[in-house]
Amino acid sequence: MYVIRRLAQLSPTAKMVVMVGGDALCLPICMVLAVALRLGGLENALETALPMQIGLALMALPVMALAGLYRTVVRYIDLSVLAVAGAALAAVVLLVYGAAVFMQLQALPRSALLIFWFIAFAYVITSRFVARTLLRRSVRPGSRGRVRTAIYGAGDAGVQLAQAMQFSTEYRPVCFIDDRRERQTKNISGLRVYSPSSLDEAVLRHDVAQIVVAIPSASAAQKRALIERVEATGLPVKILPGLVEMVDGNPAVADIRQVDVADLLGRDVVAPDPGLFARNIAGKVVLVTGAGGSIGSELCRQILTQRPRRLVLVDHSEFALYSIEHELLASAQGVPLVTCLGSVLDATLMIEMMQREGVQTVYHAAAYKHVPIVEANVQQGLRNNVFGTYNVAKAAHEARVETCVLISTDKAVRPTNVMGASKRVAELVFQAAALRAPGTVFAMVRFGNVLGSSGSVVPLFRRQIQAGGPITITHPDIIRYFMLIPEAAQLVIQAGAMARGGEVFVLDMGEPVRIADLARSMIRLSGLSEKTADNPGGDIEIKAVGLRPGEKLFEELLIGDNVVPSGHPRILCARERHIDPSLLDKMLGVLRQACDGGDTEAMLRQVRNLVPEFRPADEVNAEVAGSLARR
Repeated sequence: MYVIRRLAQLSPTAKMVVMVGGDALCLPICMVLAVALRLGGLENALETALPMQIGLALMALPVMALAGLYRTVVRYIDLSVLAVAGAALAAVVLLVYGAAVFMQLQALPRSALLIFWFIAFAYVITSRFVARTLLRRSVRPGSRGRVRTAIYGAGDAGVQLAQAMQFSTEYRPVCFIDDRRERQTKNISGLRVYSPSSLDEAVLRHDVAQIVVAIPSASAAQKRALIERVEATGLPVKILPGLVEMVDGNPAVADIRQVDVADLLGRDVVAPDPGLFARNIAGKVVLVTGAGGSIGSELCRQILTQRPRRLVLVDHSEFALYSIEHELLASAQGVPLVTCLGSVLDATLMIEMMQREGVQTVYHAAAYKHVPIVEANVQQGLRNNVFGTYNVAKAAHEARVETCVLISTDKAVRPTNVMGASKRVAELVFQAAALRAPGTVFAMVRFGNVLGSSGSVVPLFRRQIQAGGPITITHPDIIRYFMLIPEAAQLVIQAGAMARGGEVFVLDMGEPVRIADLARSMIRLSGLSEKTADNPGGDIEIKAVGLRPGEKLFEELLIGDNVVPSGHPRILCARERHIDPSLLDKMLGVLRQACDGGDTEAMLRQVRNLVPEFRPADEVNAEVAGSLARR
């Protein structure tokens, strides 16, 4: 092995010289053996034009060089070398045969050339693959410090990943787990394949320290099932991403990543309808309020993919506006970006901006959305969410904007907090605008929590796990709808394109998730265990700290039953209760006076007049708790 390691350390030129030298020595031997087989003995071959045999065999060297066999990195050669070597040697045989016919050489049996092809082909292939094996062993990292890894999935992706791990300093593959019966109990790439029912046995026998799920073609539901199956072992679980997420579609060690909560909650991607996606954006001037926020920034990213004529970014936070502009400039591809530092509460600014830029489509994402903060700051929450929305709707009408879309929330449905109630009033403002200004299409899009947004429980739980716990939840039975930010933004854009005016579009959020179960999954995925009364030696405790002011146990997406399909599989359309525009103006005037006077009781009283279904959270949660207790 010392000699092999020294060879591996040679420069590329020196390695090529070694390869050519070896072929220059062995190919003449192959020719002599071919002639010996043809004439029936080695002595006869040595007495038959030996210099000619050597010279003809050496003619293969320049042909093989032209074919690229000496430029190949031996350590990484694959089966393609078979075709290249076969073609190169065939060219040599044809060249020598042609020369023999032309020069009328009788000393060398021409049938020996065919035998030479077979022997030389076997030598070239065998020598390269033996050299590849020896070189790979010489550079293979030691086992110390490498994580013993079981790979779930013995298909093409899993096998390629195992081969890549052989040269990794981080992972050491020790076995496969696979659902397909025909693969189980067999050895693939030198690793034993176990059935899922034998997972515990494989973990114990091979001292497995982590599991990598390597089935990139699996659907989101299948991945969730696999992850839930393997996380029961208590080992850290990692995943190989989908094929579209990999750089070149080929699995590599660098592609392995931690299992994210999105892998547990995400759904199979539904590609955007190109017609809907581009309808309100391509070639148009688009404005996004709250452009620096979680949803607003993702809307901007998605909008840029459709090549708008101009994208106007509005945000009251200088840092957020700077950050999103800096990010978007790298992918703008010539689309002009206009930044506007200001608040939607500035009605004059909104009108002037839309008129000056000739805005055609507006996505209104600016809002205060954190329930406890708005609950403690009623005046500012109502001003921003209600009157900021009023200013945007009025400006869109006066600037003759074609489409104006409000980003709403599931908390606007039978709200139990000021934030949700303020967003329901914002919806009423847009509904009235749709009746008042038929020249502009006003629509609302309502959805639940988005993973990764500011204030999301996922990053909070992750920080608490890293700190050693405890994970804090507000109630053991609380449930929420979740959606990935990119999917939410895509559906918002498509819903706006389907609007005719006054509709409330509701995004299909999938199944609601119990927050306590989400916390437990995150603990297990970190390779840790929950600390409970039955397991006092566990790592992370989950503590219920009580519902926050205005928080309810569950969320809804619809107020009534007047729902119709929209033509998109994940978007529903509803026509919900609205208030006559003239009456709404008077009611908003009363609310504005209460806000200007700082009278919190008057503000809440008027919000309840606008949103009769607004009820105290304690009252609603008591009803839910009673219902749960009766089950």
